[in-house]
Amino acid sequence: MIHMSDSVPSSSSLSSVPTPLVSMSEIATFAQVQRPVVSNWRRRHTDFPAAVEEGFGRPLFDGREVIEWLISTGLGNADPVHLRAEITLFGLAAQTGQYSPGQLIEVVGSLLCLRKLDGRPLTDVGGATADDDGKLWAAVRHRAERIDAEDEFVLRELRSVDAGAAPLVRLAEDLVEAAYDERGAYEWLLASRARLGLDALVADAVAPELEGLIGRLADLGVRLEDGGSVTIADPHAGIGDLLVGLLRGVDDREQITALAADPDERPARIVRRRLLLAGIDELSLDVQTGHDLEERLADPDLIVTQIPYRPGEYRSVLSVLEDVEGIADLLRPGATALVLGPADALVDALRGTEESRMRSALLRGNVVEAVIALPGGALPFRPGYRSALWILTRGPVSATEGKVLLADISAEPLTEGVCARLAEDVLLWRAEGFRDLDGHDPRFGRAANIADLERTFGGPLSPLGPPTSAILSRTVTERPAFIGEAEARLERAANEARSYEDEHGPYWGGVLRRDGRRMPRRTTLGALVAEGRVARLRGYRVNEQHVTKDGHHTVFGPEEITGGSSIGSRRVDRLVLAAAYDRVALTEPGDVMYTLAPRLALHVDDEGFGVVVFPARALRVNPNAARPLTPRVLAALLGAARNTGRSPGAVRAARRIEEYQLPDLDPDDVERFDAMLAETERRERMLRAQTDALAEARRLTIAGLADGTLTLGRS
Repeated sequence: MIHMSDSVPSSSSLSSVPTPLVSMSEIATFAQVQRPVVSNWRRRHTDFPAAVEEGFGRPLFDGREVIEWLISTGLGNADPVHLRAEITLFGLAAQTGQYSPGQLIEVVGSLLCLRKLDGRPLTDVGGATADDDGKLWAAVRHRAERIDAEDEFVLRELRSVDAGAAPLVRLAEDLVEAAYDERGAYEWLLASRARLGLDALVADAVAPELEGLIGRLADLGVRLEDGGSVTIADPHAGIGDLLVGLLRGVDDREQITALAADPDERPARIVRRRLLLAGIDELSLDVQTGHDLEERLADPDLIVTQIPYRPGEYRSVLSVLEDVEGIADLLRPGATALVLGPADALVDALRGTEESRMRSALLRGNVVEAVIALPGGALPFRPGYRSALWILTRGPVSATEGKVLLADISAEPLTEGVCARLAEDVLLWRAEGFRDLDGHDPRFGRAANIADLERTFGGPLSPLGPPTSAILSRTVTERPAFIGEAEARLERAANEARSYEDEHGPYWGGVLRRDGRRMPRRTTLGALVAEGRVARLRGYRVNEQHVTKDGHHTVFGPEEITGGSSIGSRRVDRLVLAAAYDRVALTEPGDVMYTLAPRLALHVDDEGFGVVVFPARALRVNPNAARPLTPRVLAALLGAARNTGRSPGAVRAARRIEEYQLPDLDPDDVERFDAMLAETERRERMLRAQTDALAEARRLTIAGLADGTLTLGRS
């Protein structure tokens, strides 16, 4: 929640802009730190800005004072540019009480666009004072009427509000100052649309990783180098995310013509302003309200678009394919289109005859260059929506005629490496196709004959097998050897178990029914501690940044003790431990680690020299006590204690561990019990070695049969 106050003086030069008041949680957000860090700053730094008022029992601070303090001290993880932009966006968010989120986006965006068109600051009002809201707004309106007389960019938005919007002029100027130019300010503003509550402009946004992949596949920079000028287009533009994403990697935008269309006038005007601020010349852009592109400027060389989302129950596969066909009709020879749409229409098997015929006709038309199945989450605000990408090219190279490149990265994360390798496959396919001797092994793409796909009329458009590079990868080629090693380990483990059983005989625990009249007395862990038979050891707080995969000391936390993480997967370096944690005591062999959260779990440390991390703790048995226990026996008895759990939703367990009851066994019983536990552990290790080897051989065999790189011989 953002609070505003006019009573607190602003550190900005534009003192009439209301000062945003921020809580400590909000300070942590824009400083990119954890909430307790802000409390530490406030306690340890005497120059930390004082709270100016209380809101709902929480201290509130002058946002600009906090920003200046963070910049001057260098604390936090955000750079000064980010901090200044954040506080301005906080100020804009506070205006949602007076203006709707959509109106804020439109008015502030229009102000930024007006500043770009006029080439001078918005507060430059020709002699009048910028602190007078009425005069400032009148001057801004006059400039808009003079510069945008035909209302192509800003006029209607600025006419929709009165002089009460003058603070937005100053906030727009602050945003430009933080972002260095109008374009950066507008992109920051649109990036905050979710925070402003403008859900309608967020729902269809694509993940940044997918936007980057589309940019790689479009290859706009190379097209500009080859042709000198390029016309880009989007017939379903929305607010222009895909078009602007293409422009991010291009410096020379004077040679670009941009065409766009959207059925809703408001998004269309946002796109028009956005393209202008992105560097497209006013005479080289045309954004239509409707479904048709204005092609009088030029035929598009490159189309990027997203088929409008429709819920599954209302989605028509046929209409999606008709949209794709309409986009293909816009392409002249050599032009390319990237179409993002629903996977059930673009890659999945089709049920209807008419839909199958249309998709087959598109494939036979020799215009479909590549079909890519994308991973889930490509549209973050529609997590259940599966998407795919079709790449269309009119007049492909002769080597690809009658073929289509199929790729399935639905199981891959959209990392930089995955996107780069997939783009390399597609761009090489577009340029010359794959040849046997070209030295390129496609990582994800696999060429398929359209005639073969036609035989499975309406079948899925997915690769028939892994790409050549996957088949030839080290993981695959060495898979039979790995399976052989696992089988050898299984045989050795089985032989070891047989030899042990031949020498020691079958397992026999030697258990007998106890005479009820000779039951052992009961004790508690607390009593054992008081008698000096067991010692309690504390757990230590260790900074997660100091925990790595490599190190000298094993870390024991709740994850390791409960089995969520393997023992030894987290370690800490001894030099770091000595420098930052001078009071940490290491474990000794036989220490019993335990945790009560999320449940009771115990582990005996046989090696020692570990670090117990809070909330885990440890117990140490005293071997010199009159009635000594052993670590194994203590852990077994505590693990079998009754009433150690907690009910669902309970904050803590019903009993403290010191109250856990356990039998006080005679020393002879402890000795025999410990020997039995040691014997079961030895036999469990031998059995586990067999099951691990068998599971490894099974996993590798399944993987090889599933991807078609292995087959089974006759037994």
